[in-house]
Amino acid sequence: MSESSTTGGGRPVHFEIQAADPQRAVAFYTAVFGWTAQDWSEYAGMPYFGVSTGEGPGIDGAILGRPGGTNPEVGGPVMGATLTMGVADYDATAARILEAGGTEALPKYALPGMAWQGYFHDTENNVLGIHQPDPEAK
Repeated sequence: MSESSTTGGGRPVHFEIQAADPQRAVAFYTAVFGWTAQDWSEYAGMPYFGVSTGEGPGIDGAILGRPGGTNPEVGGPVMGATLTMGVADYDATAARILEAGGTEALPKYALPGMAWQGYFHDTENNVLGIHQPDPEAK
């Protein structure tokens, strides 16, 4: 076992998604990906929703109020990290994203021999990716 795996050498363990309207963002992510959320605002002293992304490999995180209260403009620079979610069906997930109020940022493209990848904006204009493994992608 490497030293970094035993000492917490930088592997992500939690994420936070900022939103001008945290409840709208919670509705988006629960509708698209089936995440569950709990209101932890009382403990955090601000709008803060803990989210569980499911069982098995992966990390959990939170959706919180965006400092300054306004979302970035579509087409502007990415503010913060970009999360990419692994999915079983790219097209079905893309449809759920659009139905839940998201928009396409970068259309579906092949990572040849590896996967299908694409990027979207959530309801708060954060960029998120979806990634469907597919060794036949070209």
